[in-house]
Amino acid sequence: MTSAPPTLRTSQPPVVDHGQDHEHSRSKLKPSAPATGRVDGGWWPRSRDLAAEVPALQAVVAERLGTVESVSYHLGDWDPAARRIVVRGRTVRLAGYRTQHPATVDVLGARYRLTLLVVPPETDPATAGAALAAAGSPGNTEEIEALLRAATEQR
Repeated sequence: MTSAPPTLRTSQPPVVDHGQDHEHSRSKLKPSAPATGRVDGGWWPRSRDLAAEVPALQAVVAERLGTVESVSYHLGDWDPAARRIVVRGRTVRLAGYRTQHPATVDVLGARYRLTLLVVPPETDPATAGAALAAAGSPGNTEEIEALLRAATEQR
């Protein structure tokens, strides 16, 4: 008999000193406007531990989405994760799929969804910054692979 993965309790984001490197410099959302392109912005997580990364992601998208209810991700690109975690007293579902594009996460709030380009955590800062800028650029309609490739070429 197997049991469901445990629910992890995360009342606050992990406290890690990264100097001047704030979470908002690790993400960029397109302005609130009619949706264009494949992604609504970009995110550069610090690790492949989705449960540990979601609190910081929640802080970034809270103004646009309100409370995050669910995050879908590609199973092969993240460490194994519980199906549910608790962030600031609210349950967030983590839904892994093999069909999800490997370089994206879908973040769902009560009424809206954001698809974010995921810049791999091991990416150097200059390349990550270029990818985030492109993904969060108003009117950007590039394919996901093109966004990542262009960032690498700009180095």
